[in-house]
Amino acid sequence: MTQSEATSPETRRRKASRWRFLLRAVPGIVVGGLVTLICYGLGLSLPITGFCYLIVVVLQSLTGDFRSSALVSVLCAACLDYFFIPPLFSFRVSDSSDTLALITFLVTGLVVTRLVSQTQEAADSQELQRKEMTRLYELALQLLTLEPGTAVGSNLLAPFRSRFDLRAVCLFDAETAALDVEGDSRDRIDEKTRNAYIEGRNFDDPGAGCAARLLQAGGRTIGAIGFEGLRDGKLTAGPLAALAAVMLERSLAFQRASRAAAMAEAEIFRGVVLDALAHEFKTPLTTILAAAGGLHEAGPLKPEQRQLAEAVESEASRLEQLTTRLLRLARLDREEVKPQMELIDVADILKALVAQYSRRWPGRRLSLNGITGVATLADPELLRFGLGQLLDNACRYSPPDSEIRVSIESPHGLIAVEVWNEGCPIRSDERARIFDRFYRGVEAQSQAPGSGLGLYVARKIALAHGGNLELDEACANGGTAFRFTIPLSNSESDHDPTIQRIGNR
Repeated sequence: MTQSEATSPETRRRKASRWRFLLRAVPGIVVGGLVTLICYGLGLSLPITGFCYLIVVVLQSLTGDFRSSALVSVLCAACLDYFFIPPLFSFRVSDSSDTLALITFLVTGLVVTRLVSQTQEAADSQELQRKEMTRLYELALQLLTLEPGTAVGSNLLAPFRSRFDLRAVCLFDAETAALDVEGDSRDRIDEKTRNAYIEGRNFDDPGAGCAARLLQAGGRTIGAIGFEGLRDGKLTAGPLAALAAVMLERSLAFQRASRAAAMAEAEIFRGVVLDALAHEFKTPLTTILAAAGGLHEAGPLKPEQRQLAEAVESEASRLEQLTTRLLRLARLDREEVKPQMELIDVADILKALVAQYSRRWPGRRLSLNGITGVATLADPELLRFGLGQLLDNACRYSPPDSEIRVSIESPHGLIAVEVWNEGCPIRSDERARIFDRFYRGVEAQSQAPGSGLGLYVARKIALAHGGNLELDEACANGGTAFRFTIPLSNSESDHDPTIQRIGNR
């Protein structure tokens, strides 16, 4: 044997194992010798002596080491044969009792040793489970003391590493695709953790003490966690992953709640600013309108002076209307719409709106067709505002000298108002979002300025009346059409003889 072999770790382990085996056998050898001396000196019979030797074998087997138990069993059988079984002082097997004694001692030693080993293993396993559960409990308490807003990273992973004496622990967050490692990994635990998430399966390497588990929350995988240096991955990896999933979901939920609270505060602030700006605009606009009117009354004006005064008055009036509209949009967006119901004719409101927008947009050809004389319960101011939004959008997003058609019908106990214009159809990937707050399509952003609240508020008004506002995706004439519906006050009204057809341009 070379010097390097003699000093190798494996050689040292074998030598240490042999020494432990001999040391465990020494008490049994000594007791066996005492039994031989006493029984031989007292001249005890063979059955009594054999029973004493069996007790020695059983006691030796309680150590849980089969090799030392087998050695003591062979020595006891040899002593019994040499000193007590004829012919004495000879190892010659002249009777089957020698063989039977040896087999009895060996089997007894094997059975007792095995039972003791199983009992010891069960006790060790229970003790390990108790310790691991205690660590898990302490870890859970430590994690719960963390602030809900604690960022996913070393602050979250450090308790896992310290409580379970891990070399490294790694967390992969699926929402942000971030990979955080706490400790010094020797076996690339970061790659193993990421691969476990990508492949959608858990990973175990007992030899290296590595394990990776998927993190589940609400039936979906939110990430993965990996451990390096875990003593019993099968026992503790699952509970540790469950704790990590709870803490990760808690952190993400807190972040989402914080963002929602920040957005709510921003919306409140935005509404306050809009209110303040609108009110601040109204005072000087009123002054400008009064001054423009005073110019007309001050005396005769030259034609060019009169045109300038009329332009000032017209534009100031238009700006006042825009300010009022902005203020109303902000309030309806911020508050719950509560209609003040009264009996009205929707066709009369539409006639006034069509006339108003025809004057405001002389480059558009507006027409109204359908029925009239249909009374229903609605809030006239809100209805005028909601339908006005549809007409304003139709005029704003249609080309010059194009046609805008407004129709009113009464199908199935509803009043349906459809506003169609020749503008570019709304793209299919934007149709599901056009009623969202502040959303404006790509075409809309390039054609005209806006807030992205018009359709959202108009739909709120329709829903507040028990109706709806929808995009007509199957528009037969191309262009864009919106359908505004509210219920009739009486479902039999579509048979009312006072209902007449209207059609004007």
